[in-house]
Amino acid sequence: MTEHALVVRARRALTPEGERPVSVVVDNGRITRVLTGDEAPVRAREELRLAEDEVLLPGLVDSHVHVNEPGRTEWEGFASATRAAALGGVTTLVDMPLNSVPPTTTVEGLKAKRAVAEGKLAVDVGFWGGAVPENSGANTTGTLSDLWAEGVFGFKAFLSPSGVDEFGHLSPNQLYTAATAIHAFGGRLIVHAEDPAVLDSAPAASGRDYADFLASRPDEAEHAAIALVIDTARRTGVRAHILHLSSASALPLIAQAKQEGVPLTVESCPHYLTLAAEEIPSGGTSYKCCPPIRDRANRDLLWRALQDGLIDCVVSDHSPSTPDLKDLDTGDFGTAWGGVAGLQVGLSAMWTEARTRGIALAEVVRWMSSEPARVAGVPGKGAISEGLDADLAVFAPEESVRVEARALAHRNPVSAYDGADLFGRVRRTVLRGVDVGPESTNGQMITRS
Repeated sequence: MTEHALVVRARRALTPEGERPVSVVVDNGRITRVLTGDEAPVRAREELRLAEDEVLLPGLVDSHVHVNEPGRTEWEGFASATRAAALGGVTTLVDMPLNSVPPTTTVEGLKAKRAVAEGKLAVDVGFWGGAVPENSGANTTGTLSDLWAEGVFGFKAFLSPSGVDEFGHLSPNQLYTAATAIHAFGGRLIVHAEDPAVLDSAPAASGRDYADFLASRPDEAEHAAIALVIDTARRTGVRAHILHLSSASALPLIAQAKQEGVPLTVESCPHYLTLAAEEIPSGGTSYKCCPPIRDRANRDLLWRALQDGLIDCVVSDHSPSTPDLKDLDTGDFGTAWGGVAGLQVGLSAMWTEARTRGIALAEVVRWMSSEPARVAGVPGKGAISEGLDADLAVFAPEESVRVEARALAHRNPVSAYDGADLFGRVRRTVLRGVDVGPESTNGQMITRS
């Protein structure tokens, strides 16, 4: 009998064929066989047998993470971010092109990212490029094709100010020019969709009342911007992706576009699906993000859209900062940095909410693993299947978890989930057949499929 490197035996495993008992055979970091039954006759140098209360999951894929290194490493760095990812069952993340300095809007910026990430990664990491005014004009779009040739997964654009000066937003004409160029070489355009004119006409945010902040980022801002993205994709044929959908008002537009065959995908985030405006306390700036967390009725509509397939995947939009930038002392929503740090707790938060809605764990994992891998074009990830990387998470779905921000692995102890009681703990994470431990640096930098 052939001796393999590793066999993982689980009475419950989430596979593309459904939940079932399996013996997963691993050689050279890849899954070579998935055998039915947790006692299948296999000889291996190492064996991992799951406990009765554990479920074997494919490693999660988080395609929306702000690592910020270099330049704003005090906000988040590759070592801390990838460690937090591993503790949350995430084995692959794709880093956003901001808020690092330099941003990933040139090949030089991408090389700077890769240089500082070298030797620090607990999980695998890919990179998005950025589409900004400097590289999206009629005479500058060669920069985008150069970045694509270097292996970025696509190009992020803002339609309203990003919050950092070095990453400007695109006008409708610049968006069209960038989309045309990106479509020409087969790339993806991913968009932070809020309309600047609508935001400018809304009341300015200030003070400790969350309702005032919510009024400053109305549903109409997302609705108008998403309409522009859909029209741009329809006119150019570019593969377009809506980032962090928070407003259900845009769902009819999305449904119509998908029915027409517009090449459109959509993501939402755990904080939009598990938190609600009515629950945010006065001065609770750890909850501030853009677009904002909306009300319970809106949240219910997002869940329905997720179940109906209008929303394709769920990713963290992990966007941390230092505590002083969150203005925790004043609680002023007008001046606090907008971003939720949720990389480590996303699976538990989603599962806690899903189980109250009668939604199976397999669906949650599909939305957070195989679907983001598909949408972003991440190769070899997202399923317990032969030929894919042996990226696995051991999850105890009924174990209770009390979130303490100071105990989370990301760099700064700020979290909208601080003090929350959740269900589900990741007990072990495996990257290409090797345990991810506290000091692991076996992660690799990856490029698109």
